Amino acid sequence: MSSLPQRLAALGPERLRGMRRGLEKESLRSQPDGKLALTPHPVALGSALTHPHITTDYSESQLELITGVHASVESMLAELTEVHQFVLRTLKAQGDERLWVSSMPCGLPPDETIPIGRYGTSNVGRAKSVYRMGLGHRYGRRMQTISGIHYNWSLPGVDNDGYFALIRNFRRHAFLLLTLFGASPAVCSSFVEGRPHELQKLGASGTLYMPHGTSLRMGRLGYQSEAQGTLAVSYNGLEGYAASLHDALTRPWPAYETVGIRNPGGDYNQLATTLLQIENEFYGTIRPKRVIFPGERPLHALRERGVEYIEVRLMDLNPFEPIGIDPMTLRFLDVFLLHCLLADSPPDTPGEIRELAQNQHLTAARGREPGLELLRRGAPVKLTDWGLEIIEQLQPIADALDDLGGTDAHALAVAHARSSLRQPDLLPSARVLKAMASDHGDSFIGFVRAQSQRTHEQLLALPWSEAQQVRFVAMAERSIEDQRGIEANDSLPFEIYRQEYVSADRLGRARAAAPVLGALTV
Repeated sequence: MSSLPQRLAALGPERLRGMRRGLEKESLRSQPDGKLALTPHPVALGSALTHPHITTDYSESQLELITGVHASVESMLAELTEVHQFVLRTLKAQGDERLWVSSMPCGLPPDETIPIGRYGTSNVGRAKSVYRMGLGHRYGRRMQTISGIHYNWSLPGVDNDGYFALIRNFRRHAFLLLTLFGASPAVCSSFVEGRPHELQKLGASGTLYMPHGTSLRMGRLGYQSEAQGTLAVSYNGLEGYAASLHDALTRPWPAYETVGIRNPGGDYNQLATTLLQIENEFYGTIRPKRVIFPGERPLHALRERGVEYIEVRLMDLNPFEPIGIDPMTLRFLDVFLLHCLLADSPPDTPGEIRELAQNQHLTAARGREPGLELLRRGAPVKLTDWGLEIIEQLQPIADALDDLGGTDAHALAVAHARSSLRQPDLLPSARVLKAMASDHGDSFIGFVRAQSQRTHEQLLALPWSEAQQVRFVAMAERSIEDQRGIEANDSLPFEIYRQEYVSADRLGRARAAAPVLGALTV
């Protein structure tokens, strides 16, 4: 069997140059006092249903900013910065809202008053809102106000087996990313009001935290449920993964059957009463993905045409970076993902899947704890030792990428990760707690308010041309027209649309074309 250096050499420069990437970045709209903005999605930003770069995620108050596909980190970040500039200028023109720069939410109102996303009157728009209503019934609306950054990544010539090998290794080594880049060790007490938790009180500011926490977002406070806890999805190949999802999408779940599709007044509670309403309800640190055709189910697309790229979903917003992430982090991710692809990746087992879940929760809650041990194939190993082993294996990959570009940027990213792991006070999660203590009286809200204001001013101060404004205004207006066109062309009653969309027949491997219903991307 070939070694990792041999596999790296076999890729060749052209395939490495063919690496592609994109970002999806979520942020809550907040008021200056650190509370959630309850206003509708600004019309001047365009249609959340059809705009290619500006939409909403779960809540009407949660913006999602999306880049296109890029060949370089620099061009991708430039586009994301530009989208931010337009959004913040639009928010400034109509009031005093800003983007909340932490993954954990700002001050929240009662759960039932957190607004879910609204996407117009078309069937596809209504379905997106009903899906979010279902998430609210199943998990609570507060849980849906958590924000993160998703990194979409591909390399030419990788087949299904290659991507699933990458995914297995990513899940094994995800603790390293949570430790290095987790930036959510604290939260406002409004987030956990009425919920059991293991957080500790910090001062008298309404702040709760874990002293050695890295990413509360990815721990037990995050997107968790008893129902999803029953899923032990294997990533040993496309067929097994697809079968697991198919089962979850078609298996009735008693608690959700009790909620029902509609309430007594006829309003919709959820899209389906199955364990998962749709594919995206299955939450993981990483997903295999494929661009879908209009109306096509994501699982059908994967089964028919295979994995096209992977989506990394565990990255916190870095509150010290104006757009939530920096070039060094992204270069480290590129090296890390190539290592996941090239390293040996044995099949996972039910025992390992349980082990990985435990490692994730330990790292999220206690990742900076001196001497913390995780489990590796049933044996305890210190998180720091295991992380340094992985980092040492990244060096030749970083060097190969630097040789292509004539820089040392990837090697510097690896070196920075090494020093940060050895000096945990340098980690973003530690920096957050230090800044809270030194400048904000241990107040989470006070710290993030100040960082949000600083970011707001930094991005508004960047150059912005009339041509950029005209282009973004035109894009927003076009998206509104596109939404109107979708609404005008609907012909099916919504209930028929819903039944057809969630039908198990749309998940199968049949080659016959399914009726076009409108693309329900979430």
